[in-house]
Amino acid sequence: MSVEPRDGTGWSLRPLCQFPDERGAVMHMLRATDPHFEAFGEIYFSTIREGVVKAWHMHRSKTVNLAVPIGEVAVVLWKQDAEPKEFMLGREAYGLLTIRPGVWYGFRGIGAGESLIANCATEPFDPAEGDDLPPDTDHIPYRWEAA
Repeated sequence: MSVEPRDGTGWSLRPLCQFPDERGAVMHMLRATDPHFEAFGEIYFSTIREGVVKAWHMHRSKTVNLAVPIGEVAVVLWKQDAEPKEFMLGREAYGLLTIRPGVWYGFRGIGAGESLIANCATEPFDPAEGDDLPPDTDHIPYRWEAA
């Protein structure tokens, strides 16, 4: 997993630390002392079942920070005039995916059963702040793999 520069792509991916032992594991996500920390708005968790697609969403003002501590999820990002970018996030590829305003994103559950997505956003939820499109929209040049 590599760290992508903040070069106008609207996203970055940073590896995260895990500390496993015989009892389980501690898994870092985001600290107020991290140089890439911006602000705290809310933290929430969502689940996605294997083969299910949740797409597309885009925020106008808030940044989201995603990690997948349980299961495995394909995350696809798209920004106007760029190629879609796909990431696999999960326990084996544990990282923090930061998505800035203006970037469309969606998820597909690829881990067996349910996967858990943690989201630390810079602003609390506001339904008027974002936009949604259906998974099969012609607006975004990406086709989700059939389940």
